[in-house]
Amino acid sequence: MAKIIIVNEQDEIIGSKERDSVIRDDIYRVSALWIENSKGEVLLAQRSFNKSHSPGKWGSAVSGTNDEGETYDSNIVKEAEEEIGLSGIEFEKAQKVRVSRTYNYFCQWYKIVLDRGLNEFKIEPKEVEAIRWFSRDELKKAIEAEPGKFISAIKNFVK
Repeated sequence: MAKIIIVNEQDEIIGSKERDSVIRDDIYRVSALWIENSKGEVLLAQRSFNKSHSPGKWGSAVSGTNDEGETYDSNIVKEAEEEIGLSGIEFEKAQKVRVSRTYNYFCQWYKIVLDRGLNEFKIEPKEVEAIRWFSRDELKKAIEAEPGKFISAIKNFVK
């Protein structure tokens, strides 16, 4: 099993650990991808119900913890191909945020405008249960009505 990168408060690598041995005080790295289409709709992915973190919740189209030896950039390329079948695409680097809630990590966000039908993506069932395009209004209403169905970071992006 690959080890994940552990960093300090300045996001400097200080070591690595087996995924199952990470404790609350450990800070790790995550890369995530925000996809919109030219109509302003947002592509979200429902996490597999078998995931240890936030199973079955709707979140960014792609996200993944950085393994030992990976950079944020190399990880997002790998995760996009693994989770929804995107390859050969360059993503725009967006903001990096520090998250300290149930889990403790830095998340480097990437974004892209992409016009594709749902059938043009190839989801990996071990990672993703479903994908769906949401209009911003629809997403705002869904988050308000049932916030528990979404990862908490989503509300930061829907304005």
